[in-house]
Amino acid sequence: MQKKLKIGVIGAGIQGMCNALFLQKKGYNVTLFDRDEPGNLSASSYGNAGHFSPYASLALNRPDVLTDVPSMLLSATGPLALRWNYVPKMIPWFLKFILNCSKKKMMHTAKYTHQILDLALPAFDELFDEVDISGLVEKKGIMYVWNDQNLASRELEISIRKEIGVEQQILTPKEIHDLEPNIKPFYHGGVYYSYARHARNPKKILLKLFDNFLKKDGKFLKINIQSLNIEEEKPVLKSEVQSFSFDKVVIACGAFSKKLTDNLNEKIPLDTERGYHVHFKDCEHLISRPVVFANRGFGITPMEQGLRVVGTVEFGGLNNPLSKSRIRNLINGAKYMLDGLPEHEDEWLGFRPSLPDFLPVIGPSKNYKNVFYCFGHNHLGWTLGAISGKIISKMIANENTNLNLEPYSSRRFS
Repeated sequence: MQKKLKIGVIGAGIQGMCNALFLQKKGYNVTLFDRDEPGNLSASSYGNAGHFSPYASLALNRPDVLTDVPSMLLSATGPLALRWNYVPKMIPWFLKFILNCSKKKMMHTAKYTHQILDLALPAFDELFDEVDISGLVEKKGIMYVWNDQNLASRELEISIRKEIGVEQQILTPKEIHDLEPNIKPFYHGGVYYSYARHARNPKKILLKLFDNFLKKDGKFLKINIQSLNIEEEKPVLKSEVQSFSFDKVVIACGAFSKKLTDNLNEKIPLDTERGYHVHFKDCEHLISRPVVFANRGFGITPMEQGLRVVGTVEFGGLNNPLSKSRIRNLINGAKYMLDGLPEHEDEWLGFRPSLPDFLPVIGPSKNYKNVFYCFGHNHLGWTLGAISGKIISKMIANENTNLNLEPYSSRRFS
């Protein structure tokens, strides 16, 4: 009987897509909903950095980051920005964030982020074994570099990752040059994660997975789901003109998930970090792997579209327009790192769904047993797509994950 369950998944980005595919592996009848086509140009699954980052267990809820926030906001080239018209709405989120910046909370986040990051690449391999991703995923590692400022923060990052068991190679300036000779020698040091991967074209990977979903008799409906109600214990999704009843529903629509969880009377403090990218066409040969400039909070990834320069954190909600100053920072940062770049193209703004403790929500609603959540992965939405979908599929199938899933429960916000 379980095998015939009808399951609706809201969101056709990497989280929703991976949920749908792993649910199909359990034999369920899956319908995927999104207001846009998968991989549309406004989606994070189109515009992200393309990193598969199984090392990235240390988040922003750190005592040193809290101390540095004022200087970050005042710096024109800093990694953090705030739209002042959004400040009143952000105050509750920021207060919760401050409470999560103790060393104890930082280590809690790092431990349970690491728990699922450790399983992230094998989970993707399960999905990639069924599609042809030739030339779309590179296994050349990811490198971080920094100058001689804020060295205490870099040392903290290295020590915490070492403490929780993250494999990392500390680099000297010479080793950085040997790996990436075209990067200008502004750096003081760096770290290399040799086992990390990157996407040459995130959109194409998403569409490969989507094609596989359709081949397995998955159904996709381009519909904007406006609300979610429970009728006789069954979740009912409603657009402006239609209703769809399911046995179970997964909410996996990133920064847009909050409207639906509010609809279920569950007040989850989900907000959005706005991230940006630009492209420099025909320059991907300049570097062999993603390089992140840690001090300024941006990175450069070689992709099919050229060099994608991506990053920064801007708090400003879903409705404020793109910031030209954030775009300029990316352009100037890229030219600070590399010579010979042409005019940039493709100014892009996307939304990272973030919670104040920087752990995602993965699991059932606290109010309704047939509604499951999979969102709030902040900077790790791409990396954690497959493992999050696998966990949700096991939970719905009542299978043991052999993981402590309590830290990801929405009940932590009750």
